[in-house]
Amino acid sequence: QVQLVESGGGVVQAVGALRLSCAASGRTFSRNTMGWFRQAPGNEREPVTAISWVDNTYYADSVKGRFTISRDNTKNTVYLKMNSLKPEDTAVYYCAASPYTGYIYLPERYDYWGQGTQVTVSS
Repeated sequence: QVQLVESGGGVVQAVGALRLSCAASGRTFSRNTMGWFRQAPGNEREPVTAISWVDNTYYADSVKGRFTISRDNTKNTVYLKMNSLKPEDTAVYYCAASPYTGYIYLPERYDYWGQGTQVTVSS
């Protein structure tokens, strides 16, 4: 079992920044690939970014150069720093954990999910 708790969401103006955190417990964190996904109303859940436990990363084209994923294995926490936010980044952001290191952009590779945190970017 893995428990994931996201925090850091909120309301921010366009071009602003936020940092999301996801604290994990349960399965050895350093052996988890961690991903961030988001889902806007009426849309399917989509991958945002991910970092494997062998440190390969994935970024969606829409967030490259603006978002950065990082992990602190000593704190069992993964972070998502979001800069230059746009209204289209508005969504519920979910943290997820996976035992796999390949195809880390696929939701089906993840077996544990957090409850989500709302990010709203106003124009």
